[in-house]
Amino acid sequence: MSTNNKKIVHLHLGNENYKTVMTAGRHELISDEPKSAGGQDTGPDPYDYLLMSLGSCTVITLKMYADRKNWPLEDIYVEMLHHKSHAEDCKDCDDPKAKIDKIEKAIIIKGDLTEKQLQRLMEISKKCPVHRTLLNDIDIDTEIEKR
Repeated sequence: MSTNNKKIVHLHLGNENYKTVMTAGRHELISDEPKSAGGQDTGPDPYDYLLMSLGSCTVITLKMYADRKNWPLEDIYVEMLHHKSHAEDCKDCDDPKAKIDKIEKAIIIKGDLTEKQLQRLMEISKKCPVHRTLLNDIDIDTEIEKR
């Protein structure tokens, strides 16, 4: 795998069914599946991490923007939910491919901000890098090797 000075994230699935140890630099996280799916529920599942990535990018982007504007932003909360639903123009709704991923995101802002400032923060929230990545076409180059 070519790194070209890019950050590499390592993942290892050992012998504890679905428990995955993930490392990014000096940080280590655990991912797992719930017991109902055969895991041990020792950590968030992969979709939880996807939502956490989007949510953390959103709050960081909003905080940076508000700081640059010297707006009285006291606190930011984001609550999200992921689910799959049928496309509105679904012709064959029994086909699994007819379902699309939906992320519901609620942003709660604390601070003495005007309605205009809140609307601007809403616009800015859609410009965080992870949000834009998820909405773009993504190429995933995969290789496999045996050791």
